[in-house]
Amino acid sequence: MLTLLTLVGLATLASAQSPVWSQCGGIGWSGSTTCASGSSCVVQNPYYSQCLPSSGNPPAAPTTQATAAPAATTVRVSSTASHPIPTTLWGLMFEDINVSSPSLRKVIKDDSGVDPVISSTGDGGLYGEMLQNRAFQNVQAGSSGALSHWAAVNGGQISVVADAVSSSLKNALSLTIPSGKSGGVGFSNDGWWGMKVTAGSTYKASFYYRFPSSTSFSGNAVVSLQTNGGQVLGSANVALSGSQTTWKKVTASITPTTSASNAQDKFVITIDGAAGSGKTIRFAMLSLFPPTFKNRENGMRADIAQALVDIKPASSDSLGATTSRCDGRLGRIHRRQGTWGYYNTDGLGLYDYLLWCEDGGMEPIMAVWAGLALSGGSGSSVPEDQLGPYVQEAIDQINFVIGDPAKSSAAALRAQLGHPEPFKLQYVEIGNEDFVNPTTYQYRWRAFYNPIHAAFPQLTLIHTDNVGTTYSPKPPARDHHVYQSPSWFAKNTFFYDDLARDGTKYFEGEYAVISTVDSDIWNNRLPYPVIQGAVSEAAYMTGIERNSDIVFAACYAPLLNHVSGTQWSPNLVAYDAMNVVKSASYYVQKLFGNNRGDQYISSTLPARSGALQWSVVKSGSNNIIIKIANTGTSAQTLAFALPWSNVASSASVDVLSANSGASNTPSNPNSIQPTTKTITVGQNFSYDVPGLSLSVIKFTAS
Repeated sequence: MLTLLTLVGLATLASAQSPVWSQCGGIGWSGSTTCASGSSCVVQNPYYSQCLPSSGNPPAAPTTQATAAPAATTVRVSSTASHPIPTTLWGLMFEDINVSSPSLRKVIKDDSGVDPVISSTGDGGLYGEMLQNRAFQNVQAGSSGALSHWAAVNGGQISVVADAVSSSLKNALSLTIPSGKSGGVGFSNDGWWGMKVTAGSTYKASFYYRFPSSTSFSGNAVVSLQTNGGQVLGSANVALSGSQTTWKKVTASITPTTSASNAQDKFVITIDGAAGSGKTIRFAMLSLFPPTFKNRENGMRADIAQALVDIKPASSDSLGATTSRCDGRLGRIHRRQGTWGYYNTDGLGLYDYLLWCEDGGMEPIMAVWAGLALSGGSGSSVPEDQLGPYVQEAIDQINFVIGDPAKSSAAALRAQLGHPEPFKLQYVEIGNEDFVNPTTYQYRWRAFYNPIHAAFPQLTLIHTDNVGTTYSPKPPARDHHVYQSPSWFAKNTFFYDDLARDGTKYFEGEYAVISTVDSDIWNNRLPYPVIQGAVSEAAYMTGIERNSDIVFAACYAPLLNHVSGTQWSPNLVAYDAMNVVKSASYYVQKLFGNNRGDQYISSTLPARSGALQWSVVKSGSNNIIIKIANTGTSAQTLAFALPWSNVASSASVDVLSANSGASNTPSNPNSIQPTTKTITVGQNFSYDVPGLSLSVIKFTAS
């Protein structure tokens, strides 16, 4: 096996290229761009190209391999397990990215140099909140753009004013009811590109209100869900008092009697024009939630959450490592300021995320910010002598998750929020994609690792520079990211076989086929995962499963995107206000997640460059699961020779297959779905593997 390259230091890395693992390109790279004989320079991401061994990474092949059907390959399965499989192996990577919103982008005050975006992976996505721009965060009071997604109803005069409901939320919506108006006067919100309204479901609305000065008003606000044509689908009354001059929170439950036929709906608050004539009322932190997953307050959108839980993920990586200020995401939602520059309400905070992991049966893998801003180029880093407060914040963040409330104020806050017992946590990632600036990561890794390890020696700390770099202290675990083409994944199923067994563990934190154009993947991204990409990911995953003695977790990325405007594509799950689209890659993840094993069983190794890749695992005492990926377009036959004397006579087979280029899209969401069939098996049996397919064979044997 190849061993990891030991680097004397970054100067060595910049001046000489060794046969494998050295950097050879990327944004901001000024060193050598050539590799020594026996290796080639392969793009891993925009910031990092790496010399990889030609044997494990041959030149790019065609996207699909059209091959004549050869004679059957015999796979001999061992009678004993090779190694246990980590319970965290197949998981989800939640990073709050995706979807730019031009309507809000133009009004956000941005001095960071980072393109401000709406990150609808959380807001407008997994996070259940239905109102967009609900608290007027990151907008300038008095500007017309501050009213993005809000509109006046029946002549109401509305504006955003500086009137803080908390130290974090500085703005409010001011409604003035002109004299002479009749009927309901107020304002509406159109949601995240629409709203789904279902009869019989209960929607929970809340808002803060106050009158700037005491008045004689006494009446109701009508809170309703309506179609854009004005049909009322459901409503509730909330009593308001003109003597209320300090902020007061009120709530309402709306149970529609009619379902909307589409997402062209809105949330409306009105006051009777005659009763409120001439009055001004202010509103802040307005919110609307549908029924959430597990009925959690401030919880997750149920259909998206259920789709993810159906994968049966064992772990979930939360990337909080590209932004600081963890403390701003821990308290009650009206005390969460949101992020400037990169728009985010912080409604989905750390506590909510940890509850989601518990509800979904997932173990969190948490990242802490390590002093690097991913702002393009080489990234900007906090100087070494200024890292102290950020290190302490990371320690506080970890204490919030697992600390003793009697010893830590952060842990006491967790208990105050309703979770006195610690959450489960084994892995903490220091930073995210720190190959963007490896020079400063040398001191940042040390500055964070030493005090965190001293405070929490039971945790495994994950390093985020690339495989093969040398750091002190030696990283106990490393995070590897790769976005590539189908041919790259099909040809690199032995990536982890070639790594030394030196005690280092690995986290395949982000991986996906993003393009079928080998020569220029970044400018030819797929809008949705295609079948040849999904199957090549499956082939790569069989290699991860085979090497689960050193790989403890793996997550497809990105996870979620709203179809109305995607920043990064493709994604595992796409959605709009009404629907959820499960991609071909989603079904690969589901087939692996629903068919995990306790132990890996060795078998005849696949050919490194072969279209067929497989893995054999055992679950419990006698459940055998064989996963087979065929990245070629032609069917091939595998002949299995099993060591067990008592083998079931039949097996269930789940098959995911489609024609090259096929994908699930909003207009055709069910183009690719697994099918199930039964085959005859025994100590010796053959299986015809369809072209471009993932097959999962399940039977009992002892």
